[in-house]
Amino acid sequence: MSNLLKGWLSGGGDPRKASVIIQGITGRYGRLHAELIKSYGTNIVGGTSPGKGGQTVAGLPVYNDCHGAVSATGADVSVVFVPAPNYLEAVSEAFEAGIRLVIGITERVPLRDTLRSIEIAKKYGGNIIGPNTPGLIMPGRIKLGIMPVQPFIPGNAVVLSRSGTLTYEISNYLKKAGIGIFAALGVGGDPINSTNFIEVLEMIRDNKDVHTVVVIGEIGGDSEERVASFISETKYPKKVAAYIAGRSAPREKKMGHAGAIIMGDVGTVESKERALNAAGVPVARMPWQLPSLLK
Repeated sequence: MSNLLKGWLSGGGDPRKASVIIQGITGRYGRLHAELIKSYGTNIVGGTSPGKGGQTVAGLPVYNDCHGAVSATGADVSVVFVPAPNYLEAVSEAFEAGIRLVIGITERVPLRDTLRSIEIAKKYGGNIIGPNTPGLIMPGRIKLGIMPVQPFIPGNAVVLSRSGTLTYEISNYLKKAGIGIFAALGVGGDPINSTNFIEVLEMIRDNKDVHTVVVIGEIGGDSEERVASFISETKYPKKVAAYIAGRSAPREKKMGHAGAIIMGDVGTVESKERALNAAGVPVARMPWQLPSLLK
């Protein structure tokens, strides 16, 4: 089975051919975003909600579980809007049923459940974006998540981010500067990301339709430092610029994201900035400076 996400991001697959279901479609947020995702033109074919099979939401059929949904529709992508305690079960059910890409919108997922879900995805040869992610958008082709659509226009930049709102804000600055987006992907705000920055950078490495990359990081963890090492060690061929949120945050105090905490000298804006600059990646002090850094 080919890797669906890698195919899209490498330029070798067409996301418009995907068939999408919403797990938790009868809930408040599942219902709302099913309608918004459908209105964007994404090929949503149904949704799931235990015990509510036979209903319809936004004109879409509801199934009791993923097995029923995939069997009836041939779906290969699921956007997950289930409560955190049910996240692992939902992801497991999706991959067992034949889903190849899961978008985990759910927040506050226990780390052990995230780790277990990653193992399950690898077992079935699939991918998870998230949890605690705004999702993925490839402007003009597919929207899989909760992001507003106005900031995103088609183009040749990829935006990778640990923050949902900064993804929208910075994409809007790029839009105003005439820079369009090939794909914008939120890796998630948790300490552990199912699909991380480096994995996505590798997927887009040889895509001739991607010219530039924006990495939106934040304090906490060492993912940005690892990106810097990856860029240096692999002689990454694309122009990369970055922004690190949390410059004024107090040390050793958790911010809005579970991953955004500084311990000692680890995870500071300064350490991330030094590493990225050493790898040849300019770091904007303010979000609106990114377009000029890319140009």
